[in-house]
Amino acid sequence: MKPAEVRELSSDELRGREKELDDQLFRLRIQKSMGQLEAPAKVATLRRDLARIKTILRERDTERSERETERSERETERSERETER
Repeated sequence: MKPAEVRELSSDELRGREKELDDQLFRLRIQKSMGQLEAPAKVATLRRDLARIKTILRERDTERSERETERSERETERSERETER
């Protein structure tokens, strides 16, 4: 999955996809431990896709918290100015 494709998905869709990939990765690790893994490269691909999704979710969370911080700082400044009057 390419980063551009991942960015087009909503946060809820990304969280669902994250859970799916995590489950698939778990199953592949079990197969590997039992010596039944047919496609070892699939593990690396899943890990990369999972990392992309987690990175984009983290970016979105960071952006949201920064906007909230800026908004609360503006509100604090505004209320302090009103109090001084």
